[in-house]
Amino acid sequence: MIVVSALQDVLQNFVSGTPDVQGAALVSPDGLALASALPAGFDEERTSAMSAAMISLGERIGQELARGAIDRIFVEGEKGYGVLVGCGTEAVLLVLASSSAKQGLLNLEIKRAVASITPMVS
Repeated sequence: MIVVSALQDVLQNFVSGTPDVQGAALVSPDGLALASALPAGFDEERTSAMSAAMISLGERIGQELARGAIDRIFVEGEKGYGVLVGCGTEAVLLVLASSSAKQGLLNLEIKRAVASITPMVS
């Protein structure tokens, strides 16, 4: 059983404790929000649905291009980054970071967050 309040706490601590991270959401593979700490003005349902769709499409692209299992999907825009990472088979973590985020540090912190979230959703 997934404990939503514990997931919410993990996400909130991740966002508030990681430099340049602006928000995060944990999404089921079918696009339902499990927990989120998104910036004001973000539509949680829409963000969750798009995240699940991107992971699904990324997996299909990985298969078609013979790249194997997808580790992460990284979207870089002029205002920052969106990173999608699987947390086992039951959830996807979306991380929103500013353009000033250091990618190495961001990836390290995402790995730590995934390591704490995955057992909670398995």
